[in-house]
Amino acid sequence: MIDHGHDLASVRDATDRLLTAAAKLDNASVAEPSRLPGWSRGHVLAHLARNADALVNVLEGRPMYPSGEARDADIERDAPRPLDVQLTDLRDSTARFQATGAMPADWSRTVELRNGVTDSASMVPFRRWVEVELHHVDLDVGYELEDLPAEFSEREIDFLAARFSGHPDVPPTRLTDGTRAWRTGREATEPEVTVSGPAPELLGWLAGRRDGSGLTVQGGPLPTLPPL
Repeated sequence: MIDHGHDLASVRDATDRLLTAAAKLDNASVAEPSRLPGWSRGHVLAHLARNADALVNVLEGRPMYPSGEARDADIERDAPRPLDVQLTDLRDSTARFQATGAMPADWSRTVELRNGVTDSASMVPFRRWVEVELHHVDLDVGYELEDLPAEFSEREIDFLAARFSGHPDVPPTRLTDGTRAWRTGREATEPEVTVSGPAPELLGWLAGRRDGSGLTVQGGPLPTLPPL
């Protein structure tokens, strides 16, 4: 059972952590590369601000973005801004998202995200939580996958394993951190491959943040995952 109120509080806390870390930067370091290819830290901060507004659109029944091109153009426009402008924008857009999330609503309704993807409205706060936590890591300011809240890591592994479940290009795969296990890939009676390792390594591989070198694989090579 998804508790959207709990997830909204988690978004708030995660955003506070990110803003506190980002406030230690300066204008020069905001312009430096992030861990995402082709993106500066300013790109990451701009994306987070615009994504908050986009998810307000989703919750209010509008298209998430006018178009993919408009989304990319807004990020490019906002990326070079000074640090203080970036932080104010992210605080303000987060406040708009939180205010929208606090409004009485039917959280069981279906909403539409990008590229025709649909989901329960109750999942939108968790999707925002994912954006904030993973992009905090992408900022390359000392926050690592090992620093993520344990609840978040487990739920994001659940989410990504389900996302790749049934994918024809991913072999039937069992994932385990030694205490928990997940299944993903093509449907099969038994998995072909077992991938083992700490939760941060599993999450990093599934989310495209690590290459899987910290994982142990049995039954074949480490599966190649499609882009998210």
